[in-house]
Amino acid sequence: MSSNHFNIVLVEPEIPPNTGTIARLCGATNSCLHLVHPLGFSTDDKHLKRAGLDYWQYVSIRYWDDFDSFLQAQDETRLFFFSTKVTKVYTEAEFKVGDYLIFGRETKGLPPEILNLYHDRCFTLPMTNPHIRSLNLAMSAGIVLYEALRQNTTQTAYRE
Repeated sequence: MSSNHFNIVLVEPEIPPNTGTIARLCGATNSCLHLVHPLGFSTDDKHLKRAGLDYWQYVSIRYWDDFDSFLQAQDETRLFFFSTKVTKVYTEAEFKVGDYLIFGRETKGLPPEILNLYHDRCFTLPMTNPHIRSLNLAMSAGIVLYEALRQNTTQTAYRE
């Protein structure tokens, strides 16, 4: 995989419009989308396609049979995990182009054993209202990806 972009990894995503929206985000930022099976939908799902609109040809997507296969193929120093079950804030992470931004299922998040194993690489998006469980997956991916891009883009590039 080329290292001149960021990578968004969705582990067992369940909701087609979230994945479609994230695919569009990846296309807009030249990021690669990694989908880890099992998926909670078919990739030809009409809701998935609608969320990505007519941008699918601009999205680089890689499919993985399972999370273990994905993890074994990566340099763990390039992995960043996001969860509501940790306390370190995502802005404390130091992202580099080529990193993998990893998000779990909408209903369960990432497995506890992954959060324990990679505890030093786990981050959260803070929320001030204790009655809200989490942000939408697509919104979370967008927030984190744009922070990673901000950290790795000069101010001049924003004006061009």
